[in-house]
Amino acid sequence: MKLNEIDSPADLRRLPVDQLQAVADELREYIIDTLATHPGHLASSLGVVELTVALHYVFNTPDDRLVWDVGHQAYAHKILTGRRERFSTIRTYGGLSGFPKRSESPYDAFGTGHSSTSVSAALGMAVASRLQGNSQRAHIAVIGDGALTGGQAFEALNNVGLSKANLLVILNDNGISIDKAVGGLNEYLTRITASRRYNNLKASIWRKLDGSRGGRRHDRSLGLFQRLTQTAKTVAVGGSNLFESLGIRYFGPVDGHDLPQLVDMLQRLRDLEGPKLLHIVTTKGKGLRQAEENPVVYHAPGRFDAHTGNQIAAAPGQPLKYQEVFGHTIIELAEQNPAIVGITPAMATGCSLNLMMERMPDRTFDVGIAEQHAVTFAAGLAAAGMVPFCNIYSSFAQRAYDQLIHDVALQGLHVVFCLDRAGLVGDDGPTHHGVFDLAALRPVPGLTVCAPIDEHDLRHMMYTAQLPSQGPWVIRYPRGGSVHPDWQLPMEALEPGRGRQLRQGKGEVAFVTLGTVGNDALRVADEVDASVFDMRFLKPLDTALLDRIAADGYRRIVTVEDGVRNGGFGEAVLAYLAEHHPSVAAAVRILAIPDQFVTHGPVAQLKHDCRIDADAIREAATHNS
Repeated sequence: MKLNEIDSPADLRRLPVDQLQAVADELREYIIDTLATHPGHLASSLGVVELTVALHYVFNTPDDRLVWDVGHQAYAHKILTGRRERFSTIRTYGGLSGFPKRSESPYDAFGTGHSSTSVSAALGMAVASRLQGNSQRAHIAVIGDGALTGGQAFEALNNVGLSKANLLVILNDNGISIDKAVGGLNEYLTRITASRRYNNLKASIWRKLDGSRGGRRHDRSLGLFQRLTQTAKTVAVGGSNLFESLGIRYFGPVDGHDLPQLVDMLQRLRDLEGPKLLHIVTTKGKGLRQAEENPVVYHAPGRFDAHTGNQIAAAPGQPLKYQEVFGHTIIELAEQNPAIVGITPAMATGCSLNLMMERMPDRTFDVGIAEQHAVTFAAGLAAAGMVPFCNIYSSFAQRAYDQLIHDVALQGLHVVFCLDRAGLVGDDGPTHHGVFDLAALRPVPGLTVCAPIDEHDLRHMMYTAQLPSQGPWVIRYPRGGSVHPDWQLPMEALEPGRGRQLRQGKGEVAFVTLGTVGNDALRVADEVDASVFDMRFLKPLDTALLDRIAADGYRRIVTVEDGVRNGGFGEAVLAYLAEHHPSVAAAVRILAIPDQFVTHGPVAQLKHDCRIDADAIREAATHNS
């Protein structure tokens, strides 16, 4: 059977086991061919092709619940579950989501996009099935790409052992997330998988045990295998098994690319009641040499040649990204200020903190996928006199909101948060848009919250934030950007809470902006002869500048931001004017993200849909409604 004849897992289950590898090979080739011209998350999905085939072959999905952690591992899953013909639309406007999405398919049991959630979600489903009297339904959580370093995964595992729920956790151990996996857990797993003595003993035990199917002999065989391999691990590796200590039966590690063995093991585990964990070892990027050798770059490589695997070089003269400006600037600052350290939760390459890691490895910390820990770790460093720059993607920082309030802001500690990927991020969609940060941070006392309009302002804000006695700062900036060739101008100290006028118009319209969307306002202002005010800071808000704007008698005041309207920058401006200049408040028009989750697609298209692009700014300036 060819891949194009498989429209659902039911078609897959009609095949004999010895034909599954051919399906996997064709599936892998299809992913490579498609993503070569339709960029997406490549290496993660290549690494789980055999696992995906085995899972849908053994389990009765979608009745059996399959939850993919992070979700960018799920491309093969999408193809096998009725979305093959639409796969080329992945991450495009109106096309398939790059992550599992409940509204997209009944096979997507749970929507994922941030890491470390699969065990919690699958456990909830398993407990619900038990309460509903359904003891036959299986529940599987596939956790990998470093997601087990996230604290929520440990919280869930701690609960799993006590729950006695019918849950199978599959640990996809590939030693890497986006960057190389870090931490004590990774070292622990490496000791297991790298022990030749243990793996030889395990293989010998498996061969000698009765391989019969079904019935009590099957359960005894599997249970004996578990006990003997646990003993072998203790002898060969030393120490108790972490997962067994939590009350979860542990099996493995097994080769995650050996399809017959995977099918055999999953069939044995399918009918074994209670919580269990299968540890598989895979190669991220399996099947494409460049992706295997450089899984960091090929995590999401952009366009590449499907035949050679080589990336297609970007056009010459491409400007630097805001991320790169951050990476070079923090090195400049750290060379002048020995108290500066850099922290990231597993996003070193994405946020360009890897540049500092190469130059100053002792002063740069990748803490794994652990945003809560990253923030409180930064607070501890600040409490001891250091100046940590904690770089977290805006949407990921939502996971550490309590720590930001309780451990940093409440204590007034000098931590500088650089929120990368703020605003609309494009093809990653609603799980990754950084649109909630302004509204979430605005009520928190003691924070300085700012957004640069360009790369020069980013550097000025970073310089000012590390100066003595600044307290906690938040600097938000977008993904990518368009950086001028002269970006590395000298840095200057800014006055916190002070905005500026960028253009004096002769008309009766004022654009009041925050962040890089101010550039759209500037372009429109030239057409309609409007004044432009770049507030720079959400907190403290430049009320003196707002008083001046109110006094100047503008017929229309248009606020523009790339965050949500509810509780955001525009509402902060409106609230101040309503209280202090009530006659002016009626002139305010707020352009911001509406009260809805924004889909995936090109940023320009999403800005147009959300009515925060140049067309919307022009319309707000020229129409009375």
